[in-house]
Amino acid sequence: MTVRNDKTAGNTGTGEPDPSDGPGGAGPDAGADGGRGAGSRAPAFVRRSRALHQAWRVGVFTAGLAVVVLGVVMLPLPGPGWVVIFLGMGIWATEFGWARSVLRWTRRKVTEAAHRAMDPRVRRRNLTVTAVGLAVLAGAGGWYLARYGLALPWSGGG
Repeated sequence: MTVRNDKTAGNTGTGEPDPSDGPGGAGPDAGADGGRGAGSRAPAFVRRSRALHQAWRVGVFTAGLAVVVLGVVMLPLPGPGWVVIFLGMGIWATEFGWARSVLRWTRRKVTEAAHRAMDPRVRRRNLTVTAVGLAVLAGAGGWYLARYGLALPWSGGG
C-alpha cells in the first residue's frame, strides 16, 4: 500500500492510503467522494463499524428531520421556512443519495427560474403585474379611507 505524503498530490499530510492502490484503497474508479461507502460523510472510524455507521446515519436522519420540521413550522409563521427546509435537506444529503438528488434537482430548477426571471420580456411583465397590483391596492385603500375614514370596522365605534 502506497502512502501519499507529498503536498503536490493534494494530500493533507494525514498519511491516508492512496485510493488508487488496490485492496487497501477504493480503487481508481472510486469517484469524487474518495471511496466512501454510499457517499457517506461520516468519519473513517465511524464507517469502519457497521453498528456505529448505522447509528451515525440514524443521528443524521433525526437531525435533518428536526430541521425540516422546524422549517415546515416556519412556513406559516415569521421566519425563513424554505431556507431552513433546504438546510435540513442539506443535512440529509451528507448521508443519503436521494436527498442529494433532490437538492441537485432543486438547484437546477432555481437556476432555470433565475434565468427566466432575467429575461427582459418576463421582467417587464412582472413589473407590469406588480404595478397594477399596487395601483389596485392603493385604490382600494383610498376608497376605504374616503368611505369610512380611519375608523376600523371591527372596533364598533360608529
